[in-house]
Parts: sequence; structure tokens; C-alpha cells
Amino acid sequence: NVSAFAYRAVDGNGRLLRGELAASSEAELDSRLLQIGLQLVTCRPLKGRQQMAARARVSRHELINFCFHLEQSQKAGLPIIEALRDLRDSTTEEGFRNILASISLSVEGGKGLSDAMAEFPATFDRVFVALVRAGEKSGELAEVLTRMTETLKWQDELISQTKKLAMYPAFVGTVVTGVVFFLMLYVVPQMTEFLKTMGQEVPLHTRALIATSEFVVRFWYLLLAVPAGLAMLGRWLVRNDLRARRAFDGFKLKAWLVGPILQKIIMSRFATYFQIMYASGIPIVEGLRTSRELAGNMVVAESLDRVSGYVAEGNSLSAGIDKAGLFPPLVVRMIRMGEDIGKLEESLQNVSYFYNREVGEAVDRLQSLIEPAMTVILGLILGWVMLSVLGPIYDTIGNLGAT
Repeated sequence: NVSAFAYRAVDGNGRLLRGELAASSEAELDSRLLQIGLQLVTCRPLKGRQQMAARARVSRHELINFCFHLEQSQKAGLPIIEALRDLRDSTTEEGFRNILASISLSVEGGKGLSDAMAEFPATFDRVFVALVRAGEKSGELAEVLTRMTETLKWQDELISQTKKLAMYPAFVGTVVTGVVFFLMLYVVPQMTEFLKTMGQEVPLHTRALIATSEFVVRFWYLLLAVPAGLAMLGRWLVRNDLRARRAFDGFKLKAWLVGPILQKIIMSRFATYFQIMYASGIPIVEGLRTSRELAGNMVVAESLDRVSGYVAEGNSLSAGIDKAGLFPPLVVRMIRMGEDIGKLEESLQNVSYFYNREVGEAVDRLQSLIEPAMTVILGLILGWVMLSVLGPIYDTIGNLGAT
């Protein structure tokens, strides 16, 4: 287990230096400092408020910069150790700087880049490490890093689109909830007293509004506490019970409007990374087993397990995918055609392009539907309140004018 250490060391001129570095033990820390000309004086593991480097999470922007920098260095013929040191000195995130320092020392000590990256699973997941390892073995590390840069940029754009998609309904939903509570807790009770003093028969929709207002006034705390409590209970169950997690993941894939888009996003990520792994020389079965972690969904991950088992028995990839029912018939035919003519890599690239385009179009369509739908909902609620409150008042005024 790799931890972060705060150390004090002296250089060749006797100057006392302070810093932080990741290592699995004090002995390894001493060895790594000696490699860069420093003599360890004292050290202590970083705990509490200071996060261990092995557990540090870095932004996707930093990972994109990491891949791009190493890719350009490889194309220019620069040693990997020099590229890592340049990255370490230029990065602005302290946690990532410590990680890069540790990786550069590990590489300088004889480890491969992928092995050094594997010590930090919170930053470099299994798929990332497997792709870099394949690039090292095949001698095409620069090409792998190029594809990873493009994929991470696509993911960053997709996440940005998804956040923007969620922000509008979240904002409008908050406004609608606040307006409804204000009307039900303050405005409607005031108007109810006024309507009662008129002594006129109240229409059905007004009685429904008054009953709703009285319920909100009496049980407003339950309306706030019960949904929050159910959400916390559901989250706990999903984290601690496999059946609950499987049921929830299956529900997400079938949810109205959101489910099909989520399924396309998962399949898009799988197709993109699996295509990169296959192009990098990773065997199909190993690629399937590695890419299951990309799903983030138990139902899809179990389906990928069945596909990998089916392929391991000697069946084709297209037959396994068709049996699992993960992809539509068009995609299965594309993969089968690639296998038949010996161009599976090109077929997988086409599948990746197909899903990337489908996801973009689906997100755009949903965004174009959400804005008017939320506006209509808010308008209906306000219209119901206005009609229920002002309708009887106008009727009373009309009756007075007639008499």
C-alpha cells in the first residue's frame, strides 16, 4: 500500500529541504530520496487532514493534460522520465504533483510506466493501466495516449453536457417547489378566509386547492423529511445490498426518457474503450473483463461477464453480444461483418462512432424537451392556483353587479 510521507532531507550542499513523496515504506522513501541526491533526516506519514497520495483523485482536465503531454513527448522521442518530471513541475494540483513525483522515481528505479501508475488506482483505473501496459508492450504508447486523450476529451464534453442538462430542471424544480410551498403555506390560507366570508358556494377545483393547502400546512415537515429519509435509505441499501443495487441499476436502464440515454452512454463508453484495447493488442476476453468496470451498472457488468465467458468458450464476439442482448441488431451485424472480413478493429471503431453520435443526439433531444416541459408544469400549477382563488372572487363581483 502506497502512502504519502512528509520528509526533511539534506542535499549535497548540506541544505535542509522539506517535501512530500509517496512510498510504500520508510525504507522505500529513503531509497527514492537517495536516487535524487537527498539524504533522509526525518519523515512522518500524512494522515487526517492531509490526503494520502495513493488515494488522491485528480481532475479529468489533469488526466487529459497527462496523456497529451506524454503523447507529445513520445512522438518527439523524449525519455519518459523527463516528460514525467516536466509534468510534475508544471501541474497545479498538489496531490497529482506528489503522484507524478512518485511515478517518475519508480520509472527511474526500473519500473514500467504502467506498473508505476497501478500503485494509484484512485487516479489511474484498471482500464487506463491496461491500455498503457499494452502500449508499452506493442511499442505504440504514443498512439494509445493519443486515443486516450481523445476519449477523455469526449467524456469531459459529455459530462459537461449532462451537467448542463441537469442544471435547468434542478433550478426550475427548486423554484417550482419554493413557489408551491409559498402559495400553500401563506397565500392560499389568506385567500381561504376571504372566500369563506363571502358565503358563496366554492367550486370543486377551489375546494381541492384548499384541501391541498391545509394538508401542506399541517404536514409540511413530513413532505420535506420523508423524501430525504427515503433517499438516504435507498442510497444505503444500494451500497450494502447486492439485490437492491441490481434492482436499482435495472430500474435506471428502464426509466422513462432517462433510461435509454443512460444505456447509450454506458454502451458508448464500453465501445470506445474496448475498441482502443483491441487496437492496442489486448485479447478480446481480457478486454471484456477489464472493460466491465467501465459500466458503472451491475446489470450491464453481469451481461459483459456472460459475453466474456461465452467468447472464452470459443464463440465469436458477435455471437456473445447477440446472446447477451446488449446491443441493437445493427451493431451486432456490424461486428459480425468485421469478424467475417477480418476488419474487426474498423467495425469496433464504427460502433464507437455510432454510439457517440447517438448519445450526443439523445442528450440534445432531451434538453429540447425539458425546458418547455418544465415551463408548462410551472404554468399549470400557477394557473390552477389563480383560477381557484380568483374565479370565485370574479363570480362574486359579477353577482353583485347583477343585483
